[in-house]
Amino acid sequence: MDKVAIIGLGLIGGSLAKAIRKRGLFRQVVGYDARETDLNTGLESGIIDVAAKSAFDAAQGADLVVLAVPVRAVESVLTSIRGALSPSTVITDVGSVKGSFVEAISAVFGEIPPTVVPGHPIAGSEKSGVMAANDELFVNHRVILTPLENTCPVSIEKVRTVWEGCGATVLEMSVAHHDEVLAATSHLPHLIAFSLVDTLAGEEDNREIFRYAAGGFRDFTRIASSDPIMWRDIFVANKDATLKVLDHFSRDLGRLRTAIEEGDSTTLLGVFTRAKVARDHFTKILSGQAYSKTMTSKNVVFKAVPNGKVQGEIRVPGDKSISHRSIMLGALADGVTEVEGFLEGEDSLATLQAFRDMGVVIEGPNRGKVIIHGAGIDGLKAPPGPLYLGNSGTAMRLFAGILAGQKFDTVLTGDESLSKRPMGRVADPLRKMGAIVETEEGGRPPMRIKGGAQLKAIDYELPMASAQVKSCLLLAGLYAEGETSVTEPAPTRDHTERMLNGFGYPVRTVGAKASVTGGGRLTAGKIDVPADISSAAFFLVAASITPGADLTLRHVGMNPTRVGVINILRQMGGDIEVFNEQNVGGEPVADLRVRYAELTGIQIPEDQVPLAIDEFPVLFIAAVCAKGETRLTGAEELRVKESDRIQVMADGLANVGVKTEVLPDGIVIQGSQIEGGIVDSHGDHRIAMAFTVASLRAKSDIIIRDCANVATSFPGFVSLAQSVGINVSVDAG
Repeated sequence: MDKVAIIGLGLIGGSLAKAIRKRGLFRQVVGYDARETDLNTGLESGIIDVAAKSAFDAAQGADLVVLAVPVRAVESVLTSIRGALSPSTVITDVGSVKGSFVEAISAVFGEIPPTVVPGHPIAGSEKSGVMAANDELFVNHRVILTPLENTCPVSIEKVRTVWEGCGATVLEMSVAHHDEVLAATSHLPHLIAFSLVDTLAGEEDNREIFRYAAGGFRDFTRIASSDPIMWRDIFVANKDATLKVLDHFSRDLGRLRTAIEEGDSTTLLGVFTRAKVARDHFTKILSGQAYSKTMTSKNVVFKAVPNGKVQGEIRVPGDKSISHRSIMLGALADGVTEVEGFLEGEDSLATLQAFRDMGVVIEGPNRGKVIIHGAGIDGLKAPPGPLYLGNSGTAMRLFAGILAGQKFDTVLTGDESLSKRPMGRVADPLRKMGAIVETEEGGRPPMRIKGGAQLKAIDYELPMASAQVKSCLLLAGLYAEGETSVTEPAPTRDHTERMLNGFGYPVRTVGAKASVTGGGRLTAGKIDVPADISSAAFFLVAASITPGADLTLRHVGMNPTRVGVINILRQMGGDIEVFNEQNVGGEPVADLRVRYAELTGIQIPEDQVPLAIDEFPVLFIAAVCAKGETRLTGAEELRVKESDRIQVMADGLANVGVKTEVLPDGIVIQGSQIEGGIVDSHGDHRIAMAFTVASLRAKSDIIIRDCANVATSFPGFVSLAQSVGINVSVDAG
């Protein structure tokens, strides 16, 4: 583009002009400012190429016109330049209120021309004026564009190109949403800062107050040094959105005042813990996806190099299934629950945050320790918005059972992967209990659960073995009238039953049937989360297939409904020693020593399938390294995990030179040499980690794409793998 006209050479306009000139984005940068001294300074300091005599002259012949003037001046400037604009001239702005800009455009032109692209850079400083111009101001900052329905895509792309050329990240949202978001994240903080400084300046001992103010006060009130005229105009222009968030803040501030007056430490702690977490994760919170940033990035790549070793002694992170349930039952209990060994992975943190959103006071996590101030079985409160559960099917299905019995409406959402997973298997039986549950087509999330339903007990036979469905219905049974029973066709993990009993809520188990009676209470206690056997499985297989390996895994959960991976590896000839067996909080734990052994292919017993359902991706790697044929059947459940794990593993194995036969409910694998190659994990954490283990017996490197979701179940996997001798590294793209 040839010419850009920047009208208004304050901090933003001057910085944009300077950045454009430095990067050569236009052949000519023309500036205009009503303040002649600022205009001359801009020309003399090289911020602009040409100083126009008027806004009209600046706009004439321009490819792009940028309005960087105060909000209240926009309409008069537009009126003055209207005659200078050609039909192809693109118009944008930098104001923090988009509604008033669109209104000004409409007032001047009688309509919104398709070349108008409202914009707002989220960057600034308490300094103002052209002398504060900084050509790096927008680097690594966000710029929000708010195009309208009729905005020309070519015009949007021109504006996007300019901002990206200045180093910014460009996002798009609607005009109304922008003004609401900015009222909360920018306008209200400025208002509070102005008000606080003004209040303290009016105190009788204000000199002492400001003399002894610490760094926190200076940091918070820095923005009170911003341009008062500009901010006056912003608050007038964005009145409705600002008043809405200000009223909300005032109500919450009133509650804090009451809590302080009454010495209500629980309320104070709840506010402070929620605020700390929100601040720690504010970039993710503002996008409406509390813990999704890591999980939705597809640029994380693992590079696994052959000839690694597996030696040493490690403890893998806490059991994810138990971590989820510890938060859930602790939140519903009476009293304070202390949890040790909590898994600080994305999924578990999303569960924790969801209960915070429902008013539960939770301290931590801090090095695996979490303290939950239980709200009681009937003490949850309506969340402010949808509950985001990341990538966790376990969380969504168990939450459905709890929320079906609440008095308030809720919406359960998740990331792209979770949004494809079937939820009809819990929604259908919940409806039989009287719950009002809506899902998307095919029973997919989001799940909308209507509050106030009177649940009635049912006697339900699971069509297929699923601990998640069983747990969902038992949790719903806590709120149902009568005894709710669930019968499963094959044994599945029983963490929910064990933990309910541990919280003093009796679960009656007779054979394959588990039953609870509604109307009881849970009593808080202490929970020690054992190391996750699903995470240990990767190292169990790694040591089993690597010549010379000798590895000890400490404090591993040995729940009899979860030890299928050990049983299967032993049947294949694996050398696994179990010792230091004990019972901790109702869950059996033990240390495991595993050494290299020559494995032999087997027909995997179908009664072991539910006991190892999450471990099959890495068991497939063991099968490849075994002599002869390994056959798996009765594992349809693998088709509806984070990915279709049967097909995705078969595709990945093919990419590293291993042929398989895919069955509708399983797979046949012939022991063979692993070559090397590029594998797509399809965002499935267990696929990514399984192929990392495969590198131990590969001829050449294995590159594994889309590995960000490893954080959902096994934070620190790469560093722990490296510590025992596995050659894996990360490219975060």
